[in-house]
Amino acid sequence: MTITQLTRHRSIRTDRYRAAGAPRPRRLAAVISQRLSSGALQIVALLVGVFWLVPALGLFVSSFRSADNISGSGWWTVFTKPAQLTLSDYANLFHNQGIVQALINSVLITVPATVLVVVIAAFAAHAFAWIDFPGRDWAFVAVVGLMVVPVQVALIPVAKMYRDVHLFGSITGVVLFHVGFGLPFAVFMLRNFFASIPRELLEAARMEGGSEWVIFRRVILPLGKPAIASLAIFQFLWVWNDLLVALVFSSPSTQPLTVALQSQMRQFGSNIDILAPGAFLAMAVPLLVFFSFQRYFVQGLLAGSVKG
Repeated sequence: MTITQLTRHRSIRTDRYRAAGAPRPRRLAAVISQRLSSGALQIVALLVGVFWLVPALGLFVSSFRSADNISGSGWWTVFTKPAQLTLSDYANLFHNQGIVQALINSVLITVPATVLVVVIAAFAAHAFAWIDFPGRDWAFVAVVGLMVVPVQVALIPVAKMYRDVHLFGSITGVVLFHVGFGLPFAVFMLRNFFASIPRELLEAARMEGGSEWVIFRRVILPLGKPAIASLAIFQFLWVWNDLLVALVFSSPSTQPLTVALQSQMRQFGSNIDILAPGAFLAMAVPLLVFFSFQRYFVQGLLAGSVKG
C-alpha cells in the first residue's frame, strides 16, 4: 500500500468513526488536567500549604516563650507544656526604645511611599490611557523601560545626590527612593487597567459636560478600585519588607524595623526574646494589610479575565 492510499484509508476510518458518534480519544493533556483538578490533588496542595505555614506557626509560638525555653527546647513542646506561654517577650519588645522607634519609622516610610505611588500613578495612568497629548506613546515606552532598571544600579548615584542635598540618612530620602522606583510598575499596571474601561462611559460623561477631573473622580476611580487596591498592597509589602534601600539610606535614628532586626541578629543568643516577637510583628503587619484588602486584591487579579 502506498503512502497516498494509506492516508486515504485513515481518513475514511476517521470519518466513519466520527459519523458513528463514537467518543473521540481523549488527549493526554485533558487527562492530566482532569487528574490535577481531582480532590486528591487538592488535598495534597492543602497539605503543602500547611507545611509552608509551619515556620510561621513556630515563630508565632516562639514569640510567646521565654528566652530560656526557646534555647532549651523546640517550640512544639508548648502543646504539652502550655505554661511556657507568656507575654513578657512582647512587654520587653515594647520597652525597647530602639525597636519601638524602628516600628514607628517603618510606618513613617511605608505609608507615605504607598500613598504617593498610588496617587501619582493613578493620575499618570489616566493621562496615558485617555488623554491624547504629544509624545504620549513615547513617554509610556520610557516609563515601561524604567521597569527594567535594577535598584542596585541607582544606589551610589542617588547616595551622592542625597549627600549634596542633605537627604542622606533621612526618612524623606528613603521615601523618595521607594516612590521613584515604585512608580514605573504602578503606572504600567494602572494604565493597562484604566485602558480596559469602556470608552462609552467616558464619552457619556463628556457629553454631560464632565471635565477630566470629574471623569477621573467619578468614573475612573470607582471602576479602578480593585486595581488601585492591588497596587497599594504590592507597594506596601515591598516597602515594609525592604532591607537593602533602608540599610543604605537610613541612619540609626531613622532605620525601619527590618534594619533594626537585622542589627539585632549579631547578638542572636542573648536577645532571642526580642527577635522572636519583633520578627513576628514584622510579618503580621503586612499579612493584616493583605487580608484587609483581599477582596479587592482578588478582583484586581481577575479583572479583564471575563468579558461582560
